[in-house]
Amino acid sequence: MGRGTTPRGAESEETASPGAVEGDVRAGAPEWRAWMRDLGRRQRGLREFLGLSQERLARLAGVSQGAVSRLEVGKGLATPLLVVLKVNAVLASEVGKLDPTLVGAELRAAIQLQATLTPSGSVLGFNDLPLAAEPQLEELVRLYRETPARHQSKLLPVLRELVKGLARTAVVVLLCASGG
Repeated sequence: MGRGTTPRGAESEETASPGAVEGDVRAGAPEWRAWMRDLGRRQRGLREFLGLSQERLARLAGVSQGAVSRLEVGKGLATPLLVVLKVNAVLASEVGKLDPTLVGAELRAAIQLQATLTPSGSVLGFNDLPLAAEPQLEELVRLYRETPARHQSKLLPVLRELVKGLARTAVVVLLCASGG
């Protein structure tokens, strides 16, 4: 086999089908190598925009300069998520120090999203995102899930009757308040 050839039946990285990942045959699966290269390219651009060296960014993030380098060139598919989060947290923090007029709206939105993944000292260590539009709805779902399965089907009729009773009470209160 000459230089530049691949064994019979093996696909080179260039001829592999788009979206395919080693060991992943699902249609439409992300192409992780390209994703990592793009992430690294964007992080490098942001680091350079902020005037940080790889060494300085690594020191601020508490990772090695080599880890930052591998991340920026997309070499580390096995790069620990913790390294990515630490580097992103530092980049977000540094962008937050800039004059807001220097930062585009898309970057500001991305930084706000990033803030949800940045340790905050809360119970989970991350900023808690609301799961539902109303906190009471979250509690109702939690209570339903905590109800033993054999009783869950009985919970809904009870809630329906409760809502009907509350609606009747509200009508009575409105009638009394209006003098009717």
